[in-house]
Amino acid sequence: MQDLVLKNITKHISLDENETVYFLSILKERKYPKKTIILKEGDICKTINFVQSGTLRAFYRDQQGKESTIMFAVSDWWITDMACFVNQQPAILNIETIEESHMLHLQKEDLDDLYLKIPKFERFFRIIMQNAYIREQLRVIQNLSLTAEQRYYIFLEKYPQVVKQVTQKQIASYLGITPEFLSMIKANKKK
Repeated sequence: MQDLVLKNITKHISLDENETVYFLSILKERKYPKKTIILKEGDICKTINFVQSGTLRAFYRDQQGKESTIMFAVSDWWITDMACFVNQQPAILNIETIEESHMLHLQKEDLDDLYLKIPKFERFFRIIMQNAYIREQLRVIQNLSLTAEQRYYIFLEKYPQVVKQVTQKQIASYLGITPEFLSMIKANKKK
């Protein structure tokens, strides 16, 4: 199972055998059943998480209890509440498994030590964070400039592996529309 995380890492950096052994030694492996909250808003966000298998979503719950999905994560993706993880503050987001998920957790203090012991990991996580920032910036621009229908089609094209794993309600939440409106968009597509 650790091959997947190593393939993910080697997309951006190369590791020798000792670096690989050390990196794998600090990861904590865990399986979660479907619908498990692995991070609850208000808790200190202590880990950045690699998805070995399964599907997760990060969501925000407002004071009225309405949930807005911020991101999804499927196999070979990283997920956390980044602002709270970096600053070791209470989480703003909840992270929930949508299906049974196998995760590798990297603790904040272990990541800080990793940066000192193997500095090239700073490059790896910088690239991961840059890509996440770019993705979110484009999403905000799309939310401001495109119709819900256009955003839905972009979502389908960009994240086909996510579409297969999540509910219509969760996609609607991510797009900022109601499930009923998403049903209308889908019905119009079939015409």
